[in-house]
Amino acid sequence: MTGRIYPDEVAGPFPTPPREFEDAEGRLIELQAAGGMDPEPVVEMYTAFDPADRAQGIPPSQEDRIRSWLDTLLTEGLNVLAWDGPDVVGHAVLMPDTDGWELAIFVYQPYQGAGIGTQLIETLLGYGAAEGVERVWLTVERWNRPAIALYKSVGFEPCEAESFEMEMSLVITDGEE
Repeated sequence: MTGRIYPDEVAGPFPTPPREFEDAEGRLIELQAAGGMDPEPVVEMYTAFDPADRAQGIPPSQEDRIRSWLDTLLTEGLNVLAWDGPDVVGHAVLMPDTDGWELAIFVYQPYQGAGIGTQLIETLLGYGAAEGVERVWLTVERWNRPAIALYKSVGFEPCEAESFEMEMSLVITDGEE
């Protein structure tokens, strides 16, 4: 155990994939678990991803590094993808570690600000809970107020702040909306 602090209050329940919703721009977005799928649509999203939106060194910016990174995420983690027709426009993952599961989320720049991130995180947390995940944590750059507000809105609480990063955590429960 790393001694990570988790809140006493349980967050959730959250919805599970597959599901769909209309985003703030009127697009029908489908959320699906990524098990056993062809990684090419995800590679395409990350290849087009604006390097200026990278945080903490991820996502990688070179295609060979993207493929290697995704191989690890898609084989070891729990993944949910946001689709706009044939295109992946968002990706959220829970990766196991020694004291819970680490969450990472990426929404392709032209789709940011339309509510996809919230739906993607909630669906990933529902998927995680259904798979037995109980404790989730993440790190976020302290200046990234939109991301911090998003994480707080789904139940994450700050648990540690060091230098330019803030660590946030939550406890989830199994069950659907």
